[in-house]
Amino acid sequence: MRPRSAPRSILGVNNLPPAERDAYYTAIIPLELLGQFGIHPHTFTDAQGHRLLQIIAPPDTGSAELDLRPYAGAPDPLLYAHIADTPNNQIEVLLVVVNDPNSPRFDTDRMPDGTPTDFGTRRRNIPEEVRAMAAGLAPGQVRRGLRLSGQLVPRFEAFVASLGHELVIIQPLAYHNAIRFERMGFGYISGKAYMEWIDVGFQPGGELYARLDGSTPFRQPGAEKTVRGRSWAIHDGLLGEPFQGVRMYKRVGQYAGVSTFSGGW
Repeated sequence: MRPRSAPRSILGVNNLPPAERDAYYTAIIPLELLGQFGIHPHTFTDAQGHRLLQIIAPPDTGSAELDLRPYAGAPDPLLYAHIADTPNNQIEVLLVVVNDPNSPRFDTDRMPDGTPTDFGTRRRNIPEEVRAMAAGLAPGQVRRGLRLSGQLVPRFEAFVASLGHELVIIQPLAYHNAIRFERMGFGYISGKAYMEWIDVGFQPGGELYARLDGSTPFRQPGAEKTVRGRSWAIHDGLLGEPFQGVRMYKRVGQYAGVSTFSGGW
């Protein structure tokens, strides 16, 4: 049973003494990840004593960020997570990024002059996106991931349960994210009909299928057959609008069993 005084929100956790606050947030990090990269599981330091974890969780705010680096001075996080309270008192995972630091980097997140692309929503580094796609990455990725989703989701479930909640809320930023969350047991708060419409559109004879005309590297015939192929085409503007309006949930310990596309990755 949870103590009566235990926090029920990110705001409540952020207002705890730093050591207690950090204990809540570091429980999200898989121990296997720390062991794989030689990071101490309690101090989050490397063998030389450099602290590799930054927690940004100001008091009196309902937002928290975790930034774990694979080594001191690493340009990209090993694991980044941003979680926040919602207006209706739920816990939402705003963003999760996992990078394999030993894999090649693709500068899809910045232009040649260093200007951020904001995940390709404001501007796009097309040559780097083409390279990333050819290497098997999905939109928004700068490096290959570490296949940690199966470990992270139960930890987010345990985290929200520790705050007395039953749901993990998430807003997928891209089509492939939504499909991945489906396959991990998430259902839809909003956007299921939209996802089903996309699937119908990619069927032979469909509106989106017809737009896979080879006019760009991301709109090649056959892209409809895979999750990544569809996601790159959508990222390229195939829908005529940004991918948006999808929110998902997972009830702690339950699998929703929703599927809007059964094709391969």
